[in-house]
Amino acid sequence: MESKILKPILAVYVGLFLLFLYGPFFVLGTLSFQQGPEGGPQFPIIEWSTYWYRHLFGMVPPSRIAPLPVGEALIRSLTLAFMTMVTATVLGVMAAQAFRKRFRGAGVVFYLIVLGMMVPGVLTGLGTSLLANNVLGIERHWWTTAFVAHVVYTFPFAFLVMLAILNRFDGSVEEASWSLGVSPIRTFRKVTFPLIFPGVLSAMLFAFTLSFDEFPRTLFASGRDQTLPLAIYGTFSVEIHPNIFAFGVMTTLFSFALLAVYGILMGLSVRRAKKQAMQEDIA
Repeated sequence: MESKILKPILAVYVGLFLLFLYGPFFVLGTLSFQQGPEGGPQFPIIEWSTYWYRHLFGMVPPSRIAPLPVGEALIRSLTLAFMTMVTATVLGVMAAQAFRKRFRGAGVVFYLIVLGMMVPGVLTGLGTSLLANNVLGIERHWWTTAFVAHVVYTFPFAFLVMLAILNRFDGSVEEASWSLGVSPIRTFRKVTFPLIFPGVLSAMLFAFTLSFDEFPRTLFASGRDQTLPLAIYGTFSVEIHPNIFAFGVMTTLFSFALLAVYGILMGLSVRRAKKQAMQEDIA
C-alpha cells in the first residue's frame, strides 16, 4: 500500500525536478527563434525565424544590434578550461594516489584540499587578485591569476572523484606487476591507469565544465581580458536581445556534446576492460 502511494509521489517529484532543471533551456530555445532584426524577448512568438542564429555567425546584413563579442572570449574560455582540466586532473590523480597509504596529517591535508571548493568564489577571486597585485606584484591575467583560481576550485572535485575510484581499486594487480620486476612508473602506466581511466575521464569532465562556466572567481582574477561568461554578462547587463538566447542554446548543446563524447569514451573503456578480463579468464 505504501509503495503504491510512494511511487506516484516520487514520479511527480522527479518530473518537477527535471522541469526545474531543463525548463530554462526550453525557454531560451523558444525565445531564440524570434523574428529579427527588431524582435525582442517577447512571448508568444509572432513569427518564427532562425535570424538570431545566423546573426551569431555574421550571416545577416548589419543592423543596430551588434554581434556578440564572444569570439576571442570563447577562445580564452576554451583554452583556460583545457589548461585547468589538465592541471586539476593531474593533481587530483597524484593526490588521490598519495592518500592510498596512511600518513601523518592526512586529515588536515584532506580538508585543506577540499576547502578550495567550499570557500565562496567571490572571496577566492578577490583574495587571488589582492595577493597577486599587492604582495607578489603580478599583473592579473586569465592565463595566470584566473588560471590559479580555477585550479584551486576544480582540483578538489578531481581529487574526490579519483579518491573514490582508487578506494575501490584492487592493489593486488599492482603487487603482481611489481613481483614480476616491473617498475612502479611502468606499472602505473600499463596497469593502474587503464583501470582508473573512467575516473580520470570523470575528473576531466568536472574540471573542464566547472572552469568553462566559472564567473565570480574569473571576474576578480582575469584582469582586462574577458572570458566567455564575463563577455556574456557585459552584453546582457546593457540590453537583452534574442542573440543571447541563441548563443545560450548553442553553448548548452556544446555541453551536451561533451557529455556524449564522455559517454562514448566511457563505453569504449568499459568494453576494453571487459575484453581484457575475458582474455585473462581464457588464459
